[in-house]
Amino acid sequence: MFKRARRPILAGLFALAAACSLVTAPAAQAQIPYLQLPAQQPKYASIVVDAASGEVLYAKRADSDRYPASITKVMTIYLLFEELAAGRLTLEDRIPFSTRAAAAPPTKLFVKAGDSITVDEALHALAIRSANDVAVAVAEKLGGSEARFAALMTLRARELGMDSTTFVNASGLPDSRQISTARDLAVLSRAVMRDFPQYYTLFSTAQFTFRGTVIRGHNSLLRRELGVDGLKTGYTNASGYNIAISGVRQGRRLIVVVLGGASTAARDNHAEDLLLTGFDVANRRDRGERITVAQNLFEPDPSGQIMRPSREQGDGEQDGLKIVLASAPPPPAATRSNAAAPTGQWQVQVGAFRSRELAQEQLQLTRRRFASACTGADTMVTDPSSGFYRARFTGLSEAKAKDACEILKARNQACMVIDPA
Repeated sequence: MFKRARRPILAGLFALAAACSLVTAPAAQAQIPYLQLPAQQPKYASIVVDAASGEVLYAKRADSDRYPASITKVMTIYLLFEELAAGRLTLEDRIPFSTRAAAAPPTKLFVKAGDSITVDEALHALAIRSANDVAVAVAEKLGGSEARFAALMTLRARELGMDSTTFVNASGLPDSRQISTARDLAVLSRAVMRDFPQYYTLFSTAQFTFRGTVIRGHNSLLRRELGVDGLKTGYTNASGYNIAISGVRQGRRLIVVVLGGASTAARDNHAEDLLLTGFDVANRRDRGERITVAQNLFEPDPSGQIMRPSREQGDGEQDGLKIVLASAPPPPAATRSNAAAPTGQWQVQVGAFRSRELAQEQLQLTRRRFASACTGADTMVTDPSSGFYRARFTGLSEAKAKDACEILKARNQACMVIDPA
């Protein structure tokens, strides 16, 4: 049960409803295998944001129009939170189901026309079940009609700074006019936790019981040891697999939005990688390192094979992210492969692993497979400052490091160039 608070709501929004309309063509559906690199998928977009400061740590196609699918329901929930906070609704109030609401396509609660549920049940059904029939019922309760409520959603989006978003329904069901961006959905995610912290725990609830039936949610990342406590998943044929998550570690909260995934697993793994890397980048900044997350993922070749290591090799930590360090001291625990003096300060990283042994094995394997690329390079395994041992070739000139990485990428071996400046 949530605590009740009060918050003002803008008056006169319904009068402006007719002003909001935007049409876009549906995205083409593409059959993409699980191993396809996310950044090469036509529907893909993502962003990583520091929830406290609003700083964007990573963005890829973050301002490109995308279909939000059921992440739309975060805005529906936001407006329901407003009514609770303003005292116009209580959690025990009833939400009736019209014939239109009851006829909404699945996923749904299958509440019959003429029946009703409580506001508390509606909130859980929206956040956990992603029930489309409940979204329509809530829209009709608050707006009189779903079209009127959708206009209110759009106007509230504009007020929050979601300038590229248009809503035409409360559920996220397919409609070519309903568009948003990864950046706007991150803005919405940040707003709901900032404006309604007293209700935010709803998004961390993995299941609820409705009329004797236990209903489990779709967000599997809540069950992983990542510190994830929300927010919402979504899928339509046009959108692909979407997710907006938020996670906390050591008092720092990050928001990750991934749109257009090829599958649930690919979407979740990619969101996990971005979240873990975001925490690592933030922690290293706290230690005084000048570090940025590049605007592109690894894109090794036209075939688009993703170079995400297996879970035993570090959960894909740092995959596809270029790290730039300034004035970094010589890494500790270095293991030199020969006694020759290094010819440069540049490095090439070929993986990040849970154990030193795996990192050393990766270096040996890479040297055997790519002898020409590794000529004259030393090897090094860094200490696990963030829980990972990084396998690197060192002592390279800028040209040699970049050439070596190009050779590795051409053979579907993930790598990244470490710039000493």
